[in-house]
Amino acid sequence: MAGDPVTGCLIIIGNEILSGRTQDTNLAHLAVELNELGVRMVEARVIPDVEKTIVDTVNECREKFDYVFTTGGIGPTHDDITADCIALAFNTVLELHPEVVKIIQSREAPPDVMESRMRMARIPKGATLIENPTGGPPGFQMENVFVMAGIPIVMQAMVTTFDRKRIPGGDPVRSRSIGAYLSEGKVAVKLRAIQEEHPDVDLGSYPFFRQDGFGTNLVMRGTSEDELDEMLGEVRQMILDCGVEPISE
Repeated sequence: MAGDPVTGCLIIIGNEILSGRTQDTNLAHLAVELNELGVRMVEARVIPDVEKTIVDTVNECREKFDYVFTTGGIGPTHDDITADCIALAFNTVLELHPEVVKIIQSREAPPDVMESRMRMARIPKGATLIENPTGGPPGFQMENVFVMAGIPIVMQAMVTTFDRKRIPGGDPVRSRSIGAYLSEGKVAVKLRAIQEEHPDVDLGSYPFFRQDGFGTNLVMRGTSEDELDEMLGEVRQMILDCGVEPISE
């Protein structure tokens, strides 16, 4: 794309993801929402609940990308250590945030349960809160690092609070798609030529297999509607030149 894109990275934290017990769905949702804010998700990592791994990964990614998002590890149990690790990464301390304390205390619970819940009120000093529209404890932001819950419905609710004031991105990323009953091998050379003519648009090919045959879906992603339409026209003509009709446009 023209200019330097605004980049984002998701760090998925949790042994349950790596064990296969839980399947992540947050990446796809976040990537779509960030596109609308003009932030391109360029990398995602899945890491365990290990202090050094979390600290090192956060520090590496916050230097490498414009925005870093984490999911998981901010609950009430002993293995929820993300807040501790973020504090270490930023060389700060955890404090009981009075606003979060009030949110937690608003829901009655036995003393032992309330004590566990208060772990979620420990926020790194200097952080700003990420509102949780579901009514539970919020996430938080430290500089360009956004720390959110791993539970999809909660994480998605937190993402709804993001706007361009908080995340000044670039132009929204748009897409066009078209398909054909052609193998990738048959169109690879022609696709390369089209891509070289449009360096500011990403052109990807993805094979599909259906009951009536196999073929290739072609997806174009960029910030310029005009250039996307121009590339789409060229790809459509390429398909026609191969003697087949375009599909799934």
